[in-house]
Amino acid sequence: MLKRSNSDIRKLDDAAKAGWLYYVAGHTQEEIAKKLNVSRQSAQRMVALSVSEGLIKVRLEHPIAKCMDLQVQLKERFGLRSCIVVPSADGEPSSTLGLAQAGAKEIELHLKSPQPKVIALGTGRVLRACVEELALLNCQHHQIVALLGNMASDGSASSYDVVMRMAEHINAKHYPMPLPVLPSSKEEKDQLHAQHYVANNLKLAAQADVTFVGVGNLAINSPLHIDGFVTPAELEELQIKGAVGEIISWVLDVDGNLIDCAVNDRVASTPLKVNPEKAVYAIAAGEEKVQAILGALRSKLINGLITNEYTAERLLTQLT
Repeated sequence: MLKRSNSDIRKLDDAAKAGWLYYVAGHTQEEIAKKLNVSRQSAQRMVALSVSEGLIKVRLEHPIAKCMDLQVQLKERFGLRSCIVVPSADGEPSSTLGLAQAGAKEIELHLKSPQPKVIALGTGRVLRACVEELALLNCQHHQIVALLGNMASDGSASSYDVVMRMAEHINAKHYPMPLPVLPSSKEEKDQLHAQHYVANNLKLAAQADVTFVGVGNLAINSPLHIDGFVTPAELEELQIKGAVGEIISWVLDVDGNLIDCAVNDRVASTPLKVNPEKAVYAIAAGEEKVQAILGALRSKLINGLITNEYTAERLLTQLT
């Protein structure tokens, strides 16, 4: 990372002041300009910079009636313990705007617990975005553990690893899973799982106090395919067998059943439990993920959902 100059640091300091005055103290941009002795246009640019540089985290706190109604319906329909529905961006059915902020807020509730907690995490773009939205915290009493590896069969790593980034963000002890997502065979997976440090991590993940996962679709643009974990031929086989989505690489059909296939035989991820006693949140939204999320809900492997208004409405119109 390039070291910032003194000029850049002062610029960010001023932006942070402007952002705090606008979003926290409730001042207008004209009032900020007077307080900081700058033009109104400069104050506007400083407030914008405070957001673009991540100095200010903007979250919607007001409970919107329609979203609250959708939350209740989803909880009742799918027997969820918890459900959070955020507003959707008009005309953007696949937008994930708002998910990262809502996910970060829920994660922070657990991080702020004075009691030590084990927090298990999947991987992926949405979860990575949630981590980027977290406040800077000192959580040395918590443990962060990965539910799966992030290595492809050729040893290359995904750029969407979550556990290490989160541990750096909150100063917590972390336990990555040094494994490929899909070993070459079930025998190789069993050998890897038998290694002492891997077995300990799997045990820790299985005992997590709270778990956060993403939900992937299984179209040609699915993360498993794009990131090189499954071949085009394997993807086609999964689709023929009725696969619609995956949770930490465990492949499901729309009814929530694990597919009997070579991929599930080889998945090295921590197995999830049906009807878990502890909280297991899925964070996902978008038209291309509706069937995958529906399968995840029906599987009973999750008992919490963070999604958006559009996706919630689509889920409730599906036959159950």
